[in-house]
Amino acid sequence: MRPRELIAFIFLAATWGASFVFIRVAAPSFGAFGVAATRVLIAAAVLWIYARVRNEKAELLPYWRRLLVLGLINAAAPFALVSAAELQLSASKSAVLLAATPLFSFGMLAVAGIERPSTARLIGLLVGVVGVAVLVGWQPGETSNLLASGAVLLGALFYAAAGLYARHRMPDVPVLSLALGQQVSAALWLALPALFTLPGAVPPVNAIASVLALALASTAVAYLVFFWLIREIGALRTATVTYAVPIFGVLWGATLLHEAVSADVLLGLGLILVSMVMVTRKAASVPSPIAHRSSVLPPKLTGHSDRVAMSHCRES
Repeated sequence: MRPRELIAFIFLAATWGASFVFIRVAAPSFGAFGVAATRVLIAAAVLWIYARVRNEKAELLPYWRRLLVLGLINAAAPFALVSAAELQLSASKSAVLLAATPLFSFGMLAVAGIERPSTARLIGLLVGVVGVAVLVGWQPGETSNLLASGAVLLGALFYAAAGLYARHRMPDVPVLSLALGQQVSAALWLALPALFTLPGAVPPVNAIASVLALALASTAVAYLVFFWLIREIGALRTATVTYAVPIFGVLWGATLLHEAVSADVLLGLGLILVSMVMVTRKAASVPSPIAHRSSVLPPKLTGHSDRVAMSHCRES
């Protein structure tokens, strides 16, 4: 990578990792649905403004049914689940648990007969399961931690399902329409739950700043940087940011929220990263069925590979 591409890559991993910290600070004041709804509304507005400034057309109506489904499983549901979970869990543990998304993706692909479960990949999947088990842990009477961990893992499952859905049902949808439509449809799904769970008092300044940072930096700007990186270095290399996000999540949790980095978090992180490498590794001569293209894209990002890569490369 050239220096500016490396900076963009680090920025993307850092902002997606920081999203867990922003949620941890904002969720107690805004509520899970409030955080998720505010996030997608602001992100949708920024992406719409971006499209207008660039004079790019983001058509939504021709794809509205599929965008409603994608907005639910790729934004509304996982955003709300992670926000609810972080009322109990630390930001670092949530970041590492959500890193299990590629493992769920592989499991779904294997069950569907799309991916061949080699011995190495099955071992990798088992390593990932052990890593998740180490992270979740369980002691009698600690049901709240167990439920919160389950909510993050359910969010990861939604993300994995969204990747398959985008791959097989939305190959014709332009990237900008996909990104904007996903945020708009997520806002529709979250509007009523957010209205019924409005906070009883005005959130403090740090919570407001966190939800704004989550919407602007970790969602809207991050997606734009993500698109730019795909154009500059290709979808496959950009998707490797998935490996760095949980590392930054742990780092930001420790430095900004003074969270203790326990042995189970470090061990779980290491096992899940090893598992991700084993499960997602491809032979160099075999094109990836998830995302592959040349290193240079057209100015308007409309390729099938980019849409699929976006659906597999996730933050919280």
